[in-house]
Amino acid sequence: MNRNRLPDLHGHHLWLRELRPTDLAPFERIHTHRVLTRYLGIDRMDVRQAQDAFARCLAQPFHHPRHKYTLAVCALDDDTMVGTMGLLLEEYGRNAMLTSLVLLPDAPVRGHGHEAGRLLMAHGFGPLGLHRIWAGHRADHTRMREIMIAAGLRPEATLRQLFHTQGTWHDVTTYAALAPEWIPQATRAERTILTNTPTSLTPA
Repeated sequence: MNRNRLPDLHGHHLWLRELRPTDLAPFERIHTHRVLTRYLGIDRMDVRQAQDAFARCLAQPFHHPRHKYTLAVCALDDDTMVGTMGLLLEEYGRNAMLTSLVLLPDAPVRGHGHEAGRLLMAHGFGPLGLHRIWAGHRADHTRMREIMIAAGLRPEATLRQLFHTQGTWHDVTTYAALAPEWIPQATRAERTILTNTPTSLTPA
């Protein structure tokens, strides 16, 4: 399979797609927002920095091999970007990290952010052939725990002072899923992605 272009990934409440040039406005809104960037591993950007970051994200499908996927989160009945979700393939083993789950405050898919992670995990464990996918959140962002668990990730460790934002170092709590453990509990929509076969999407 061509790793450089990710197909649209449809779930039961939202879908993921590659970024488009027309996504600049919501991308800027997320990355220049004081609250939305509070718990990210990067500092809040100014407009120019956000535009530069967006240009780098648009170029991701043209990198060979591709290691970064920054995707738009959309509601099922609308292709307007309402958030972001990312996957970073590591350069050793068959591992990757879920990154940058952010939903706009008015996003109609709020409450279903874990599904974005699950869709990407299905693509990772299926077409990309990954064995281990992990994710983390700032240790003080405690409500992320339930999102991680809902995505099928298991708690692992706390990494002390992993990144520096807003003038201070932050601990990060990590979680991980292994393909042999995660795949058996996949929903019907996720199994479609795992096997890369089209079918009608109805709840499992």
